[in-house]
Amino acid sequence: MTTPRMRTAEGALAVIKTEDPETAVTLRAIRGLINTGKVPHVPVGKKKLVDVDRLMDYLKGVYTA
Repeated sequence: MTTPRMRTAEGALAVIKTEDPETAVTLRAIRGLINTGKVPHVPVGKKKLVDVDRLMDYLKGVYTA
């Protein structure tokens, strides 16, 4: 079992941009996926943390909530 890479929406976008600098994924899109529940998140205070790998799976069409 690996430790999940939990990030804020901004942090998740930074990871995605590191792997694909020309990505069309936006911060607004990631926040929308989190807020609609399409990608699960963990609330920590005022922040919402998302597992970057599950987000990537969702974007690839592999993960469904």
